Amino acid sequence: MEFIKYLKKMDYILLFTVFSLFAIGISAIRVATNTENFVAGESSTYITKQLVSFSIGIIAMLLIILLDYKTLEHYWMHIFGFAILALLLVYVPGLGIVNKGTRGWINLGFMDLQTSEIAKIGFIIAFAKLLEKRKNKLDRITDIMIPILFTIIPVFFVFIQPDLGQSLVFIVIASGMLFVAGINMKYIYGVLGAMIIGFPIMWNFFMQDYQKNRILTFLNPTLDPLGNGYHAIQSMMAIGSGQIFGKGIAAENTMTKLNYLPAQWTDFIFSVISETAGFVGATVVVLLLGLFLYRLLKDSRDAKDEFGSLIIIGVFFMFLFQVFENIGMTMGIMPITGITLPFLSYGGSSLMTNLIAVGLVLNVHMRRSHISF
Repeated sequence: MEFIKYLKKMDYILLFTVFSLFAIGISAIRVATNTENFVAGESSTYITKQLVSFSIGIIAMLLIILLDYKTLEHYWMHIFGFAILALLLVYVPGLGIVNKGTRGWINLGFMDLQTSEIAKIGFIIAFAKLLEKRKNKLDRITDIMIPILFTIIPVFFVFIQPDLGQSLVFIVIASGMLFVAGINMKYIYGVLGAMIIGFPIMWNFFMQDYQKNRILTFLNPTLDPLGNGYHAIQSMMAIGSGQIFGKGIAAENTMTKLNYLPAQWTDFIFSVISETAGFVGATVVVLLLGLFLYRLLKDSRDAKDEFGSLIIIGVFFMFLFQVFENIGMTMGIMPITGITLPFLSYGGSSLMTNLIAVGLVLNVHMRRSHISF
């Protein structure tokens, strides 16, 4: 009876958005991998691996739901230490893997795991407890030095892999949680002012020509259409070619089918959806993602304590940045990074991490009033 009451507190709307997005993602991955660049049967392999990752993620999510999140606050330093250890495992000979120039994965035998994904969950839990302990102590510059140093450690280890995209995710998570925890706004204004003033100095005296070219190409991809601007141009063309209702799953001679889109089953899955289902399909995806983010904010507001609320806020900013960055880069309004679109892009590590994060949110939400069983 108590367990049934517990289940009634589940955020089923949040779960609905997760399962809906995953179903759309599976269909999009099928389209993205059913092309002439993939050998016969390879598309089914991608689908199978994604389904296996989803199943493992669901099991992990359920296990997390069963464990009272308040238990985690007693081991927050251990959790943070485990997160840093995970980031260091990529340097263990025979275990760490280099993928596309980034040493960010470890080989588990049955799959490759991107350790920065798991580290994000550990960081959110530990940082939430740190901020709760320092509640009402974020007014002075000395007060925020510990949270800043706490953030710099994982950011540094991810940045040297090198993985700029994941480094930014950690920074956004920490910044969002600090903002909600009540950091004095003058420090935020100060950082923004320093960035505005410092950029011209960096541009004229410190930045190399190739770095300047990347920025200029991001602002105008046509400056280097066959180089740095190629991915953005191809993506925007695919999105535009979908028009209102899209070209359909079975369409031939599409940019997806002809493999003009880079990493179309992972980073540029939104472009595939837009070309296949058009503006209508892309709008459905954006609305589902918007509903998902709204539920996170609502669940954070309903949490029974500061620790639980900050955990959900950390998860919220993690997803917010990933959604904004991924969709933004496909449309040419954000720089291209290796950030996947939650629940839609192919990738076992990111999918499992996203489901674990959802499990944390559900854990906090269902315990907004005490129920024992």
